[in-house]
Amino acid sequence: MSLAKLREEACTCHNCDLYKDATQTVFGEGPASARIMMVGETPGDQEDRKGAPFVGPAGRLLDRAMGEAGIDRSAVYLTNAVKHFKFTERGKRRIHKTPSRTEVVACQPWLLGELGEVKPELVVCLGAVAAKALLGPSFRVTQHRGEVFDLPDSAAKVTATVHPSAVLRSDDREKAYKGFVDDLAAAYAIL
Repeated sequence: MSLAKLREEACTCHNCDLYKDATQTVFGEGPASARIMMVGETPGDQEDRKGAPFVGPAGRLLDRAMGEAGIDRSAVYLTNAVKHFKFTERGKRRIHKTPSRTEVVACQPWLLGELGEVKPELVVCLGAVAAKALLGPSFRVTQHRGEVFDLPDSAAKVTATVHPSAVLRSDDREKAYKGFVDDLAAAYAIL
C-alpha cells in the first residue's frame, strides 16, 4: 500500500478512542525514499492543530539538533508511533499524555506500513514509546540508548535516544541537548 493510501486510511482509523478528541490524524511526512526514519511518540498540541509531525517546540529543537548532527530534515521521514494527540485539558491548554500500550498497538499497522513503504536503512526511535513500539514493551531507553539493533522483519538498523521534549523538560537542558545531538550524530554515522 502506498504512503498516500496509508495516510488516507489512517485518517479514518477508529482502532482506539483517541480519534474522538484529536483534531486530526497526524501521519508521517518526508521522502518515501528516506534513508533515515525518525519515530516519535505521539503528536503534540501544535502537531494536532497543524496536521504535521514535529512542528511544535520539540520539533524545533529536533530540527536544530539534526542540523548540528549533520542530518538534513528534508531527507528524513518523520512520524510517530501513535497518530492522534492524547491529552488532558488544563484550563485552556491541552497537556500531552503518554499513550497506553493498547493505543500504541492500535496504531502499529500504520507505523509498520510506513516502515514497509519507506524501507529506511536506519530508524531512530525518539523516546521510550517509539522504542517499545518497535523493539518490544520491555525495551528501556535508559539501558540501551545509542545501541544499534536489527529491526525485526526488516533490513533496517534501529537505535533509540530520548525524545526532544525530554530535553526541553530537563533540569540541565544544555547537557541533555548535547547528549541528544551526540546520539543523533552517532546514529547518522551508522549510515
